[in-house]
Amino acid sequence: MILARKIRIKPTEEQEKQLWKSVGVARWVYNWTLDRQRENYDKGGKFLSDSILRKEITQIKQQEDFKWLGDVSNNVAKQAVKDACDSYKRFFKGLSGFPKFKSKKKSKPSFYNDNLKLKVKKNLVLIEKVGWIKTSEQIPMGKKYSDPRVSHDGKYWYLSVGIEREVIEQELTEEVIGIDLGVKDLAVCSNGKVFKNINKTKEIKKIEKRLRRLQRSVSRKYEMNKEGNRFVKTCNIIKIEKSIQRLHRRLNNIRNNHIHQATNTIVKTKPSKVVMEDLNISGMMKNRHLAKSIAKQKLYEFIRQMKYKCEKNGIKFIQVQRFFPSSKTCSDCGQIKSHLKLSDRLYKCDCGLEIDRDLNASLNLANYGKLAG
Repeated sequence: MILARKIRIKPTEEQEKQLWKSVGVARWVYNWTLDRQRENYDKGGKFLSDSILRKEITQIKQQEDFKWLGDVSNNVAKQAVKDACDSYKRFFKGLSGFPKFKSKKKSKPSFYNDNLKLKVKKNLVLIEKVGWIKTSEQIPMGKKYSDPRVSHDGKYWYLSVGIEREVIEQELTEEVIGIDLGVKDLAVCSNGKVFKNINKTKEIKKIEKRLRRLQRSVSRKYEMNKEGNRFVKTCNIIKIEKSIQRLHRRLNNIRNNHIHQATNTIVKTKPSKVVMEDLNISGMMKNRHLAKSIAKQKLYEFIRQMKYKCEKNGIKFIQVQRFFPSSKTCSDCGQIKSHLKLSDRLYKCDCGLEIDRDLNASLNLANYGKLAG
């Protein structure tokens, strides 16, 4: 299997300028491709392949006003065209929503580096038209790299690269673990382990309070410096916005780390199977009362990590059908309680069973795994 390795790189001031140029070219070409496809579609034309659009980009580079596109590696523009075309294909197949234009303010800064031209030395990596850049740790040498991407998280630069690894066969137990994800707790397992909601801790609440204060502060400063319909961005506004960006980064890192710890703990018990629900997360987000809490839990990220960690350790991963009544079914007698409300945190059955609602759901998921064989 191919596993991604994400390593921090430490560019010099000149190298960082070149990295930002590559990010800008990738974003402009991606947006140009989306606009070109939409324009062609409105005229009744067929879908334009990435090979056709790459030829058009080559011609655009020869124009005097677009000479700056040639300041970076040509693979940056080529891959940006391919990424935009792929996003359209996913939309037509019903796998994702309609592709959106990349914003300079909101989109993640990133670009592609040709895997064949990626060279690695001891604590050094060669990025096209940027040069040799120091790395925080050693990238495995003598390997076949796939889909290298350089990105910026608001503070540091990173290189993400896929490396082929063999699946190590391990001695697994015969235990089947059912996992119920939720808002009250991140995950409740059928073996009794409960992983708390990290967003309820003092640390997260303190950071979120600081974030709200800064957001109110920058909003007031924008209003104070408003000139007609135009907002003037002062040095103080830029300073506060950088602080806001760092706090968002910190919150994201804390939540991701918590999910990594939870999924690692489950995998280290070495179960033979892990069973989870196929959650309709986009549908759940439409509930305006719970949308913010669901977004903070990062349930999709939890499922994604469980999938690849199970595959890495030879554990069978099962996702039950979306409408399986795991919460409404009694884990003892199998009776379905159709009138169960979301506010009912204790499951009470006519057979006499009284059990926590989430633990009951995880036990039903574990039993489903046994029945599925």
